[in-house]
Amino acid sequence: MPTPSKPLAGLKVIELGTLIAGPFASRICAEFGAEVIKVESPDGGDPLRKWRKLYEGTSLWWFVQARNKQSLTLNLKHPEGLDVLKRLLADADILIENFRPGVLEKLGLGWDMLHALNPRLVMVRLSGFGQTGPMKDQPGFGAVGESMGGLRYITGFEDRPPVRTGISIGDSIAALWGVIGALMALRHREVNGGAGQVVDVALYEAIFAMMESMVPEFDVFGFIRERTGNIMPGITPSSIHTTADGRHVQIGANGDAIFKRFMQAIGRDDLANDAALATNDGRDARRDELYGVIDRWANSLPLAEVMQALNDAEVPASRIYSAEDMLGDPQFLAREMFLQARLPDGKPFKMPGIVPKLSDTPGSAEWVGPALGEHTATVLASLGYDATTIARLRAAGTV
Repeated sequence: MPTPSKPLAGLKVIELGTLIAGPFASRICAEFGAEVIKVESPDGGDPLRKWRKLYEGTSLWWFVQARNKQSLTLNLKHPEGLDVLKRLLADADILIENFRPGVLEKLGLGWDMLHALNPRLVMVRLSGFGQTGPMKDQPGFGAVGESMGGLRYITGFEDRPPVRTGISIGDSIAALWGVIGALMALRHREVNGGAGQVVDVALYEAIFAMMESMVPEFDVFGFIRERTGNIMPGITPSSIHTTADGRHVQIGANGDAIFKRFMQAIGRDDLANDAALATNDGRDARRDELYGVIDRWANSLPLAEVMQALNDAEVPASRIYSAEDMLGDPQFLAREMFLQARLPDGKPFKMPGIVPKLSDTPGSAEWVGPALGEHTATVLASLGYDATTIARLRAAGTV
């Protein structure tokens, strides 16, 4: 049987982004078949190329974040560089950019011009505070969005200052909203006969949209959700506990039937049969007592025995995984969550698998993040530039 097309095959995406939010959004498009052309400055390209752990001078993160993309170098301060970009955008489906608002307008690439150039174009704009409002011109990284959007305030322990989550989650969540918005806009274009439009994603709003019932709780009750460490106030029991061998396990026994099975499994039939604990509100009222019971049980056994008891009782639980734990885990392996790839020198390495899993048209990683400008000549040739012109553009520093 012929290999099915990927779901985004035939779409042309131009990425004018650096670091995390914009490039992550276009990476998702690339994994599911879109042609993604990443426009980079000839002077070093995306700073992500030099972030975190480097292998022979290039970030391992880069090889993942830019997989399946083509790298085109363009000097957008050069008139001919802008001309090349306009040619690219003239038949593109999606433009993804995460400049500060106003930067593209100063280059003569504002929405009105782009929409006139290509009425079908969908423009995804990722920025700290959005394209409107009194803060639109201020710089804003993911950490700022996480802070303003409410995530940092509730993350950590009540007796300590707020903490970050360990990854740049604000940027990544904004990227997901960007992709969702782009697909909505494409559906409107293709199914409803609409034109292209702007998808405006602010980092702080991307986080704010995830903040559950925070706003109505304050508006109705004047209640401000505070930092509570590993527990979930109002949802009991659900927390992290330490085992006898110093490992950590997340136990989520907050369902009524689950709680009863859990208490029976640890020899606490008295609690399993306590009518006052049969529902969540009753358990939450005795939260400290229950967590003390679970702590003492977990502390008395090694991780393997804790996990066995929890699994036997069908209690949702997981040890806290490191990357080392993941690489040997049967569930990760069965779901093909590690892809074998090769670095530019041929050294094999593993990188994350594709999410989500589509049954008929799955995504894939065809190649790792490219060298700076690796596809410049190919892309220019596809736009009609001949070899002589390409050489002249290189000599002039345009590409």
